[in-house]
Amino acid sequence: MAASRELGTPGDSAVGNGHRSHLGIPEAVFVEDVDAFMKQPGNESVDIVLKKLDEQYQKYKFMELNLAQKKRRLKSQIPEIRQTLHILKYMQRKKDSPKPLETRFLLADNLYCKASVPPTDKVCLWLGANVMLEYDIDEARLLLEKNHSVATSNLESLEEDLDFLRDQFTTTEVNMARVYNWDVKRRNREEPPKAVVA
Repeated sequence: MAASRELGTPGDSAVGNGHRSHLGIPEAVFVEDVDAFMKQPGNESVDIVLKKLDEQYQKYKFMELNLAQKKRRLKSQIPEIRQTLHILKYMQRKKDSPKPLETRFLLADNLYCKASVPPTDKVCLWLGANVMLEYDIDEARLLLEKNHSVATSNLESLEEDLDFLRDQFTTTEVNMARVYNWDVKRRNREEPPKAVVA
C-alpha cells in the first residue's frame, strides 16, 4: 500500500479573532511616512534601516523556501493517498469474493511482478519512519479519507501562506526603495549648490 501519515489539523493555524496567523510569518508594515519612521529609536542611519529591512527580506526568502518544500511534499502525498484509497475501495468490493485478486505490484523502479492476493479484510499501511501497521480495510479507509481531507486543507493553507508571504516581499521591497529614495533626496538637499560657470 502507499504511504499514509497522520497530518496536522488545518485549524492549528487559526487565531481566536477569526484571522489566520499565517504560520507565524511576521507582517511587514508599510512605511507611509519615511521622515517619522527614520526618527524612531533604532533607526539612527539609513544603512542600519536598510540592513534591517534586508535581513527581514532574507528571512521571508527562507520561509518561502520551507513553505515551497512543504507544498511539494503535500502535492506528491495527496495523489498517493488518493491512489491508495482507490485500491482499498476495490479491495472492499472484492473481500467477499471467493476468487483471489490478480494484480501487479511495483517490485523496483519500472519492474512489476504479478501477484495473486486471496480475499482479505486486513491491509498494511506505511505510516512513515519505516513503520507499517495492519488495519481492517474499513479502518484504513477512514484513516486515509481523514488524511486526504487534512492534506488537502493543509495545501490550501500553504497556498494562502505563500500568497501572504509574497505580499510581505513586495511591502519590504517598497519600504527599502522608499528609505533609499528618502536618503537620496535628503543628501541632495544638504549638498551646497554647485556654481555654474558661464
